[in-house]
Amino acid sequence: MVKLDKIYTRGGDQGSTSLGTGERVKKSSLRIKAYGDVDEANSSIGIACCYCSNSLKKTLHKIQNHLFDVGADLCIPNSEKKINLSPHATPFLENELDKINNKLEKLNSFILPGGSKASSFLHLSRTVVRRAERSIIDLDNEEDINPEIIKYINRLSDFLFVAARIENKKDGDILWVPNNN
Repeated sequence: MVKLDKIYTRGGDQGSTSLGTGERVKKSSLRIKAYGDVDEANSSIGIACCYCSNSLKKTLHKIQNHLFDVGADLCIPNSEKKINLSPHATPFLENELDKINNKLEKLNSFILPGGSKASSFLHLSRTVVRRAERSIIDLDNEEDINPEIIKYINRLSDFLFVAARIENKKDGDILWVPNNN
C-alpha cells in the first residue's frame, strides 16, 4: 500500500524527479512525459465521470485503476518487483467496448466531438489518451516497455469514442457535414 507522509520533498526543484526505483531523471525525459500524459488522461476521465451515467461510471473507475497500473508500470523500468498492467485489462476493455457498441446504430458519417457534457468530456479524454499513446510509443522506440500498455492505451481511445456515443444516444450524435460553408 502506498503511504504518503509528505507531499513536497524539494527534490524536483532543480528539474529532476525520482522514478519508482529511486533513480533521478530529468522531468523532460520520455518516461516522465509518458506517465505524465497517462496521469493527465486519467484526470480527464475523472472529470468525464462527473457527468456520465452511473452504468458507465463503474467501468470508467476500473479504467482509472488500470491507468494507475500503467503509470506504475512506466514509473519502474526493468524491475521484477513492480506493478504491471494485467494482461486481462485489454480483454476487459474490449468486452466493455463491444457491449456498448452493440447498443449503438452504425455510423454512416464521422461525428463531431460534443453533444452532452458527458460526451464532450469523453471525447476530450479520448484525445488526451491519444496524446499519451504517442508519448508511450516515443518511449517504446527508445526503451522496451510492457507491450500490454500499448495495446491497452490504443483500445482505450476506441472505448472512449463509443462511450461518448452512448452518452449522446438520447439526443443523437452531431454528424460532420463536409464542406459546410
